[in-house]
Amino acid sequence: MTARIRQFLRKRAEDGPCLVVDLDVVRENYLAFAKALPDTKVFYAVKANPAAEVLSLLAALGSSFDAASVAEIEMVLAAGAPAERISFGNTIKKERDVARAYALGVRLYAVDCTAEVDKIARAAPGARVFCRILSDCVGAEWPLSRKFGCEPAMAADVLEHAHRLGLEAYGVSFHVGSQQRNPHAWDRALASAAAVFRECGERGLNLTMVNLGGGFPTKYLKNVPTVKTYGSSIFRALRRHFGNRIPETIIEPGRGMVGNAGVIEAEVVLVSKKSENDDVRWVYLDIGKFGGLAETMDESIRYPIRTPRDGDELSPCVLAGPTCDSADVMYEREPYALPISLEIGDKVLIEGTGAYTATYSSVAFNGFRPLKTYHI
Repeated sequence: MTARIRQFLRKRAEDGPCLVVDLDVVRENYLAFAKALPDTKVFYAVKANPAAEVLSLLAALGSSFDAASVAEIEMVLAAGAPAERISFGNTIKKERDVARAYALGVRLYAVDCTAEVDKIARAAPGARVFCRILSDCVGAEWPLSRKFGCEPAMAADVLEHAHRLGLEAYGVSFHVGSQQRNPHAWDRALASAAAVFRECGERGLNLTMVNLGGGFPTKYLKNVPTVKTYGSSIFRALRRHFGNRIPETIIEPGRGMVGNAGVIEAEVVLVSKKSENDDVRWVYLDIGKFGGLAETMDESIRYPIRTPRDGDELSPCVLAGPTCDSADVMYEREPYALPISLEIGDKVLIEGTGAYTATYSSVAFNGFRPLKTYHI
C-alpha cells in the first residue's frame, strides 16, 4: 500500500470492488530487474497485467515483452514497442495466429514439439525458435504442470527439426514455477539447458540463447528474497553450467514486475456462522475467485488482507466470494485470521494483487461486472 494508492482510495467514489496499481512501483521493479541482471533482456510477461498504462510505461523504459496471444502482441505494439522486442512465448498457437504474428513483424517463437515447429515453418519462415523444457518447479507456491515443455532429452530433436525446416534454432527456455521463493531453483534448470546446448552442439547446431523464464515472486504473507539475490544466484548458476561461454539470456518477469504494485479494495458483504457452536466464522466479500482472485485456487496464493479493525482480537474465518457457486471460496482448508470485530460494510484491502487479478476476472458471472481497475 503506497501513499499514492491510499490517497486515491480516500477520494474514490464508492463503486464496488476495484484494483489500484501504482505505476511508480512498476517503474522501480523494472529498474531493479535491469540492475540485478544487467546483461539479460527483460521480456515482461504481458499476461500478468496487460493494462495499456503498464505496457506503455515498460515500452518507454526499453522493456521487451513475452506475449501469449495475437491480442497481446497487438496491445504491445499499440503501447509503442517494436515487433523485434516481442516473443510469442505460448507453446500452443493456431497456425493462423502464427501467420498473423509474423505479418506484424514478430520473429521469435516458443515451441516444445515438432508439430508446433511444423506450423511455424509454414507460417513464419526463417523465424527464430526456442524449445521449452520441463522443470520440476520445486519451491514454487504456484507450480506449473506438464502442460508446457518437453523432456530435456527431446529438446535437441525438436531444435534439429526446426533447423532442417529452415528456422533458426535459437535456444532453450524453462520456467521454474510462479512465485518461486528459492533463488537456487534456476540451477537445476540451467544444468538441463546446458546439456541441451551440448547435445545440439554435437549435432552441428550452435544455440545462443537461454530464456530463464519467470518465477520471480512478490511479497504476500511471507518475505521473499530481493531481486538482487536472484540475479546473483542465477549468474553463479550460469557460470557453473556454461563456464566462460555464457549465452544470451532473457527473463520473463510478470508477478515480480507488477504484483506488489497493486491493491484491491473490497467490502464485507456478510459475516455468519454455520452453527451456533462454530468457532470459525464465514466472511463473504464482494469479490471472490470469479472476480479476480482465481489464484486462491487450492489456497496457493495467500494475500495479505488489511482491515480498519487491525489490532483487535483475531479469530479464524473462512473467506468466500459473493457468487452463487460453491467453488467461490478462497480460504477454508486453512482459515484466515481476521478481527472478531469485523462487520458488514467494512472495507478491506487485499495487497499484492497487481498481477493475475483483473485478467482473471469473469465478464459477467452471476451478473457481477469485471473488476474495475485504475492505474495511477
